[in-house]
Amino acid sequence: MTAHDTIDNTHTRRIAEFVSGLHYEDIPTEVQDRIKLLVLDSLGCALYGANLPWTHILQQTLTDIDQSRGSAVWGTGLRLSAPNAALANGTQVQGFELDDVHRVGVLHVGAVTLPALVAAVETRGGISGQEFLTACVAGYEIGPRVGICMGQEHIGQGWHSGATLGVFSAAAGAARGLGLNADQTVHALGIGGTQAAGLMAAQYGAMVKRMHAGRSAQSGLYGALLAARGFTGILDVLEAPYGGFCTTFSRSQDRFNLEELSAGLGERFETMKIALKFYSCVGSNHTTLDSIREIQKRRPFTVDEIDKIVVHGSQVTVDHVGWPYRPEGLTSAQLNLPFCVATLLLEGDVFVDQFEESCVHDKKRIALSRRVECVEDPAITALGSRFRHKVRVEIFLKDGTRMEETMEAPRGSEKSFASQEDIVEKFMKLAVKAVPETQARQICEAVLAMETLDDATTLIDLLATPEN
Repeated sequence: MTAHDTIDNTHTRRIAEFVSGLHYEDIPTEVQDRIKLLVLDSLGCALYGANLPWTHILQQTLTDIDQSRGSAVWGTGLRLSAPNAALANGTQVQGFELDDVHRVGVLHVGAVTLPALVAAVETRGGISGQEFLTACVAGYEIGPRVGICMGQEHIGQGWHSGATLGVFSAAAGAARGLGLNADQTVHALGIGGTQAAGLMAAQYGAMVKRMHAGRSAQSGLYGALLAARGFTGILDVLEAPYGGFCTTFSRSQDRFNLEELSAGLGERFETMKIALKFYSCVGSNHTTLDSIREIQKRRPFTVDEIDKIVVHGSQVTVDHVGWPYRPEGLTSAQLNLPFCVATLLLEGDVFVDQFEESCVHDKKRIALSRRVECVEDPAITALGSRFRHKVRVEIFLKDGTRMEETMEAPRGSEKSFASQEDIVEKFMKLAVKAVPETQARQICEAVLAMETLDDATTLIDLLATPEN
């Protein structure tokens, strides 16, 4: 009798079999096309994130303590060990609230999957572009499903999903990149899952929030690397009734649905439900910002005309982003909904140039943010996690005018995905902050033609700059 006969790891096993058995030809054409755009977007975010204060601290600290030089830190001339490069690169992707999000699964997928996968490829040696894309899809499919299983209560009770759910995308992508079989992949997931941790209190200003995705990438990579050598993990890491991921990270058993873990694997692709950001702030804020833009199109108004703005959303949205703004750092500024509303109204946009360090204490933005109120709408909460970002925005002007807009999903969402041209434009704006324009264009071309590459390291090599 084997260990698989004595425990119930039905869903973990199905996930492992999907990951190890996925072939490029099995992936629908629309998913093949979409994954390249998602990869390009994440790499642009990472390149911009290479030169931020918190990533500089992390890069320098890791360089001082890590003498290995096997893997590149993207957008820099630095090289670190594979696990520490995954930590640094994941932090860079998530470093400025620009990266993708699976809204129902509540996960920034690229930030946890790509750094682990690239580090695995650098460790293993070259794989084809098609194999690389296949591993990407394997990783992008798994973390969101764990998030769907857990529901919005997971983040509502204080866990930062990127730091918890993310280990499963990272482990899956790295395992597929290393060519692990199903048994090894079960162990990779079991090793990654037991390292899951991360607290939402980090959102109020701490630099450490930026690092959570990097830690997930690192943990998932450790899972795959160790499993490849025969190290064992928790076989029923997701299902275990005592100490399993789902039972431990949820208040009660009726708060999660294990069937969602493997439902539709290979038939329904969650990769197609990943949204992109065109604001440099937390995804929960985007529907409100787009709602205000729509109202402004119908009836332009000035800041001086505003009496108050009321945002009606889910309880998770109110708890996550609707708190009274506190000037504790850029993280706080980019996550706080009232502050981002004030930024849009005063600055005309909410992108990277609007979030210099000095903005944190901007008296005009803080004053205007006090006129933005976030309240729970029980009807929206009742819709569940699939409508977590739905909002109804009311703008009251001093002359008595009241305007309203309801929105379920913003531009760039899975329901209104961005064009390739828009994604390339965003990538170039971000990438040239770290690499020359010609190199940025080469990266873009390599990603968009990834399926034709004999060796994925053609792209990986382009992500580094010459050593200093």
